[in-house]
Amino acid sequence: MLTLHHLETSRSQRILWLLEELQVPYQIKRYQRDRKTRLAPPELKAIHPLGKSPVITDGNLTIAESGAIIEYLVETYGHLGKGDVAQLLPPAGSEAYRLCRFWMHYAEGSLMNWLVMKLVFVTIPTQPMPFFVRPIARQLCKTVLAKLIDPNVNTALQFIDQHLASHSWFAGDQISMADFQMSFAVEALLARSGAATRYPHLAAYHQRMLARPAYQKGIEVGGPVVMA
Repeated sequence: MLTLHHLETSRSQRILWLLEELQVPYQIKRYQRDRKTRLAPPELKAIHPLGKSPVITDGNLTIAESGAIIEYLVETYGHLGKGDVAQLLPPAGSEAYRLCRFWMHYAEGSLMNWLVMKLVFVTIPTQPMPFFVRPIARQLCKTVLAKLIDPNVNTALQFIDQHLASHSWFAGDQISMADFQMSFAVEALLARSGAATRYPHLAAYHQRMLARPAYQKGIEVGGPVVMA
């Protein structure tokens, strides 16, 4: 049976959502983050050398990286999808296909870099350090956030909101595998930017995502998507 190696508050939540949408039989093995470092536990390295989540094992296969896992699940189990998840990869050559591929790459290739940096630079001043270093660290992080990170996050928010003004889902009128790939980034954007009131189309998309029974089931099984 397919096994999802699930780390709390991580990108593996998007895989849970997809498995629930397709109703693929699976089992879940849970891993907790280190309470001090918030890093994945070393046990994950026994599954894959990178020691990261998500990872799935399916028979003799071990697959890491969200995008690769989503593509594998759609290619292997997509035929199980019913209704609006019956074709999560749009027909090749179509506009929906082009959009789907773009957002699949954009999620991790461009967007998540800035969101991870934002989390890191917001967190640094709260870490233990000599008292005389703290004002320097606080000012440095404030400057990097203001001059580099936040402008790029805001550009991403505007870009995504504008796209969703004319698209119900990231590839068009139908949900696609790009929505699963983008889901973690959407949650992180809204959690780390206070963007819901300023970007109504993104907020409306988020509500459509939350309203799906399979998404709700994924949260029930796997817990919160991002750290509070």
